Amino acid sequence: MPLFQVSDKKVHQVPVNLRQFKNEAALRDFFADNLEDLLGLRFLDKEFQTKDGRIDTLAIDETGTPVVIEYKWGEKDNILSQGLFYINWLKENKRLYDLLVADKLDKEIKVIWDSPRLLLIAQGFDRYTLSAVRQVKNSVELIKYTPYSLGILFLEMVYSPDTVRPVAEATKTKEEGAFGIEYHLGNVNAEVKEAFYALREKIKNWTNVEERADQKAGITYRTTKSFVRLEFGKSYIDALVRDSRYDHRVDPREMVKDIASFKWGYNGKIKVKSKEDALYVLNLIRQSYESTL
Repeated sequence: MPLFQVSDKKVHQVPVNLRQFKNEAALRDFFADNLEDLLGLRFLDKEFQTKDGRIDTLAIDETGTPVVIEYKWGEKDNILSQGLFYINWLKENKRLYDLLVADKLDKEIKVIWDSPRLLLIAQGFDRYTLSAVRQVKNSVELIKYTPYSLGILFLEMVYSPDTVRPVAEATKTKEEGAFGIEYHLGNVNAEVKEAFYALREKIKNWTNVEERADQKAGITYRTTKSFVRLEFGKSYIDALVRDSRYDHRVDPREMVKDIASFKWGYNGKIKVKSKEDALYVLNLIRQSYESTL
């Protein structure tokens, strides 16, 4: 994607700088050092040793979901199969991951194993990978990175699974591990449903937004990083956003509660009880969205 710098009403194309990362280790270390800012994830370990190889990066997202990240710097066509291998290894060694989280972050963090995520990061993906990734049941995401001169790095979500499950699948029990829109709305009242669909209609029209409803914690909306998670009670929705403070002109009702002291990933919480509330907080969610672009 061409990038342009604007100066005095003139544009100058910013050239690509493919030498920004000299090798895969440099790429891996850069992402590891900036993981929260780049992808909204907490770093756990890199080059994590298993009996059959090393996982490039292990992380955890704001919902407590395990994340495996594999990078492709040069030609490495087996990145998908390698990543899936490590996801399967992780599922078979949950205890090791749980201990890593407790050791590196906090013993109180609860790991959610419903749908571990695999992120593949590369300068591009061939058509075979793009086709194959649609056939796998795991939660796989393809992220393209483009390094430019002037120290600019552009990230683009090339593929992310459609995680809103069909109704028939979403009605499965919790033990079967299936979550979807119907699961989250199963016990809410009519006002909450109306509020949710009012929010959903607007948010899904924003550029590059992905909806993730396959999580037990709630429904998440994100670009390359999450910008809001909706958690449901019978008579309300808790909308968790990235910021905890807003100008009085933006939030005159002062609905945003600061939760920075006990929540990671989201610093603000807004309680939504009606469609009127939903329309009010939409601009606050929009600002959280724009902070991830």
